[in-house]
Amino acid sequence: MEFELNEVQTIFKHLVHDFVVKEVKPRAKETDEKAEFNWPAVRKMGPLGLLGLEVPEEYGGSGVDAISVAIAIEELGWGCGSTALAIAAHNGLALGPIVNFGTRDQKQKWLPPLATGQGRLACLGLTEPGAGSDLQGGIRTVAVKEGDSWIIDGNKMWLTNASISDVMVLLVRTDRTGGSRSLSQIIVPTDSDGISIGPAEKKMGLKGSPTHAVTFEEVQVPLENLLGEEGRGLQQTLTTLDGGRVGIGALAVGLAQAAYEEALKYAQERETFGKAIAQHQAIQWMLADAATEIQAARWMVYWAAWLRGQGKPYTKAAAMAKLFATEVSERVCRNAIQVHGGYGYSSEFAVERFYRDTRLMTIGEGTSEIQRLIITRSLLSGK
Repeated sequence: MEFELNEVQTIFKHLVHDFVVKEVKPRAKETDEKAEFNWPAVRKMGPLGLLGLEVPEEYGGSGVDAISVAIAIEELGWGCGSTALAIAAHNGLALGPIVNFGTRDQKQKWLPPLATGQGRLACLGLTEPGAGSDLQGGIRTVAVKEGDSWIIDGNKMWLTNASISDVMVLLVRTDRTGGSRSLSQIIVPTDSDGISIGPAEKKMGLKGSPTHAVTFEEVQVPLENLLGEEGRGLQQTLTTLDGGRVGIGALAVGLAQAAYEEALKYAQERETFGKAIAQHQAIQWMLADAATEIQAARWMVYWAAWLRGQGKPYTKAAAMAKLFATEVSERVCRNAIQVHGGYGYSSEFAVERFYRDTRLMTIGEGTSEIQRLIITRSLLSGK
């Protein structure tokens, strides 16, 4: 593959960028300070296809290619980390499983309103108080068959979009004997009786992307809400997370790009010892490293996305892209504050927000340590 965007991808990039410049970036500071989701911008995303990036056109989505998905998330991340995270989770983590594993009836029922902006968003429920990286052994939320229904009991946490979603895709235990075929995914409307959504978590960053603990007490949904094959929930989730890691990598690149641009601009304006600090070698090296590493991270994300779009194995590539891009972003955002000096530590300057926002990127969708484990397993198995 030659790393050059085709005409359609280039036009799409400009379209999304212009939208972000107008509707997302100007509200980013307010979104963070007020911890309020940017509904005004999101309401306008449906007609642009940003709420159904990978949803086929027949179900109301835009059905763009995998690289275009990464482009969209990167541009959103450049504009506002909070908004980007919510939209990435909606598209990749929630709609992704329905697109990939849902029946035709499920797709016809759930996708059109979610992809077009007629309703709210969607979310994925994985993490529990005792289950982070250890999904297979740690999931305690159970779903039991009673007549023609599933009865769900348990607790989830760190559920991005819970309070702004119409639909949850839940990973639950459907077989108490354990093993790799003991988990399943079930589609659950958020207005179902027995669902209690806790207050938004108070986080270091990404404050405009609401995250919640959710309790399920005898929540009843039809058996037909089983997503995919019973007992294949773990496998479906791992597939979903591979795609999600490409998305987080793209989001991290967007944050890094925004921080780099602010640092470059400030370095040319701020003067010390009679000249702009951009003329000092220490600053020049930080800017050079940032530009180089962002470009490398971007191409790694595009490569993983391309493999995914071609239907080729991409688990290792996704883990590498996510690992590198998120660690680059944290380094670039940190150095952007350093370039700003004392001003960088002030919330009056955007780099302070970028650093807080990007801190989650090396944690969510699998920590950097988990990515290294995935990569090493792949290397040792020869895949």
